[in-house]
Amino acid sequence: MIVPDPKAVRTLLTRYASLKIAQAERERPHTARELEDVTYTLCVLMGTSDVREAVAAADALLDPAVRRPPAARVPKQDQDPERDGESGLSLAV
Repeated sequence: MIVPDPKAVRTLLTRYASLKIAQAERERPHTARELEDVTYTLCVLMGTSDVREAVAAADALLDPAVRRPPAARVPKQDQDPERDGESGLSLAV
């Protein structure tokens, strides 16, 4: 199975969240089309047909505890989220 690039996934999630907010604040045809495109791309990238499943799969992919194999996991008190460029915040929207 091919694993999507975490940077691409993070970018799509960020764009998806921004477009959802923009569309909630003020509906615009252009924003709706772009949101539809980003939603489709996120679903294809994550191998799902539902955006909620795609966001959950993307969030799991970006979770450092899930991404590392068990032997590579470091105890929570020894983790440095900035070392891996991860903030530790959930990206699910």
